[in-house]
Amino acid sequence: MKTFESKLAGNSYPGRGIVIGMTPDGRNIVQIYWIMGRSENSRNRVFEYNGTTLRTRAFEESKLTDPSLVIYNAMRVCNDMHIVTNGDQTDTVYDFVQAGEGFKEALDTREFEPDEPNYTPRISGIVFSNTMVYKLSVLKTINNDKSRGQRNYFEYTKFINGIGHCVTTYIGDGNPLPSFEGEPYPVEILDDIDENTNRFWNMLDEDNRVSLAVKYIDVSSKEITVRIVNKNKEA
Repeated sequence: MKTFESKLAGNSYPGRGIVIGMTPDGRNIVQIYWIMGRSENSRNRVFEYNGTTLRTRAFEESKLTDPSLVIYNAMRVCNDMHIVTNGDQTDTVYDFVQAGEGFKEALDTREFEPDEPNYTPRISGIVFSNTMVYKLSVLKTINNDKSRGQRNYFEYTKFINGIGHCVTTYIGDGNPLPSFEGEPYPVEILDDIDENTNRFWNMLDEDNRVSLAVKYIDVSSKEITVRIVNKNKEA
């Protein structure tokens, strides 16, 4: 957990991040997703949730210069499958699972983002609320070399109460930005959704954080509860 604290609280730019885990009481599956930004285009965003889908949108439409990598569905639900990603691969995974195919099969058709020189990793996760299995994926380059791609898949066959696993797009600030390395690392999950929301939001760098969403899936009822924090506030 100390490693987790240093990787987030002591990191000015971990970029976008996904956490999947279970509350200590075993009652709720947890998905967390956040976005950060250094450019005006990246910072000009908010999260909105319509009951099944979490989406990014421009805070001020007049300032949106390129929507291709910043506007997308971040969370979707397909039957008992809860999808979360940092890009339009959310829809790729959704379409594949709707057609009876798998998480890996969907992401095998995708690669890292084309934002030279960073080539930002595509990070993705899925939870199967009936079988209590969850998976994470990181599609990245090796040393920011676009000719050397790498697809990493991680499957967890059982939740551990009070623990989640985290992937981020970067390991820190830099030019180019250094991609995430290694396996998803363990993070502490709390029972209360509001405490979890405040804790993760406050660990993100104040200058670079943009939006955070925390989603709870009740293990018994499958009821979904979502909390959102947006740095940009509506008037």
